[in-house]
Amino acid sequence: MNRIKAFLKDYYLFLMAAAILLGVWEWLVDTGRLPPFILPAPSGILLSLVENRDILLMHTWATFKETTIGFLIAALAGVSLAVSMFFFKSVQRTVYPAVLISQTIPIIALSPIFVLWFGYSIWSKVAVTVLIAFFPIVVSTYDGLNHHDRDYVDLLRSMGARRWQIFKKVQMPMALPSFFSGIKLAAVFSVVGATIGEWLGASEGLGYYSRRMSGSLNAEGVFSAIFLLSLLGMCFFGAAALAEKRTFKWKEVRKDVQHEKVDETQ
Repeated sequence: MNRIKAFLKDYYLFLMAAAILLGVWEWLVDTGRLPPFILPAPSGILLSLVENRDILLMHTWATFKETTIGFLIAALAGVSLAVSMFFFKSVQRTVYPAVLISQTIPIIALSPIFVLWFGYSIWSKVAVTVLIAFFPIVVSTYDGLNHHDRDYVDLLRSMGARRWQIFKKVQMPMALPSFFSGIKLAAVFSVVGATIGEWLGASEGLGYYSRRMSGSLNAEGVFSAIFLLSLLGMCFFGAAALAEKRTFKWKEVRKDVQHEKVDETQ
């Protein structure tokens, strides 16, 4: 109950604005001022969601799988590469320009190549997702590792700490805020990547469903898929934000326990 009250307190303006917008939107369509084939009424979108819930659930599950696999691969590869670039400058000079160049190529142009390589299987969509989600994780993690407090590093070095110990005690904890910023961005971009892959070649998924509905001029079906994609993106972002909150909360608890142990020894 307290969380609901806190949510309403923080976002009541957004909720009010959304309710007004939906009301005006519904009124414009019902009165004929806005053609439903251009912008369907919210009630029509809701009805489409209910009537096609089984097939939409199937396509949502397909997009969820592609997004999850692509995001996990991007996170693992991105963090590994960022740490490698931080420890070895030769890796940074060799790989970092290639990472930047990969983002200058339009994803829409690379997607057909992935279809040629992987066919219409799930992996062509995963490849697009990885390519989109990979960049923010690499950049945010690498920048976070480089922006640490030099005084703490010098202090540990004066105590004889090794590089890995400095990384574990100072550089990695200080990089966590930047790391989680990249993770939250990548979580949302992963849904975009999976959708692009489905648009260009798939037999299931919300991107494929929206393209099929667009071809048959079914506006309610298109907006139903858009709504579910938006909801999926918010769920991934919320999961990343929750992981960030739990991580920092765990670090605070661990720090308090360490302080209590120090006080007991004294």
